[in-house]
Amino acid sequence: MSGLSVEAWAKVNLYLHVTGRRDDGYHLLDSLVAFAGIGDTITVSPSSALSLTVDGPTAARLDVDDDNIVLRAARALAQAAGRPPQAHLHLTKRLPVAAGIGGGSADAAATLRALSRLWGVRLAPAALHALALSLGADVPVCLRGRPTRMSGIGETLADAPSLPPAWVVLVNPLIGLSTPAVFKARQGCFSDPMPLESRPADAAALARMLAARDNDLSAAAISLVPEIAVILTALNRDGCLLARMSGSGATCFGLFPDPAAAAAAAAAIAADYPAWWIKSASLISST
Repeated sequence: MSGLSVEAWAKVNLYLHVTGRRDDGYHLLDSLVAFAGIGDTITVSPSSALSLTVDGPTAARLDVDDDNIVLRAARALAQAAGRPPQAHLHLTKRLPVAAGIGGGSADAAATLRALSRLWGVRLAPAALHALALSLGADVPVCLRGRPTRMSGIGETLADAPSLPPAWVVLVNPLIGLSTPAVFKARQGCFSDPMPLESRPADAAALARMLAARDNDLSAAAISLVPEIAVILTALNRDGCLLARMSGSGATCFGLFPDPAAAAAAAAAIAADYPAWWIKSASLISST
């Protein structure tokens, strides 16, 4: 389809600490967010009305209605810019839905970037950040699209050290997992923030740094979707430097030092579990 296209990269929480809880019930987080070189694509083109079409290998699992986050992002940007929401949006969906890798949030962020270019909109950074946050807690970090320390409820963002060359294998059992349900199931104490203070020298050093941290939502997610534990076991094979769940699940990632090791692991897991969604990709490393 012709038009202006923007990639919506998969978000990967390399670690995720739950550091507290606000009086309104929202949890406070400390997380290192990176992005993998696989994702959805948003294509926008001029139109006299606002419309959305969807295709792609995981499109059948997506609810496409007036409340879809892509359409909400378009309407919100148009309102902020004081213009009618006139565009045709096309989403090529490759990421699984409700998977802990920010698919919907990344799609919304890509929509904001694409329509800002199509419509010639230049919102002030603070206004664009607030608009993104109104769409969802992960939309601001997806709008940045680079390694970021995320804290607060997702609204406080800071540059993280750049990452060394590294590759991930992403695995999802194609079972949707509700983020609120995972937080509700979580038990235990809160964790301290542990931001990375320096750039890891290589993928192995990154894995060592991450091993001193955790994903505090893993146990709760496994209690709801036991397949997550099976995925982590499957990822822990020769060549894997670290296996961990991303976000609130159910997607997990394995960290690998080179593309050949990641591709071999992805192929081996796919042979054992052909019904799962399994992809290898590079981490987007630069700040």
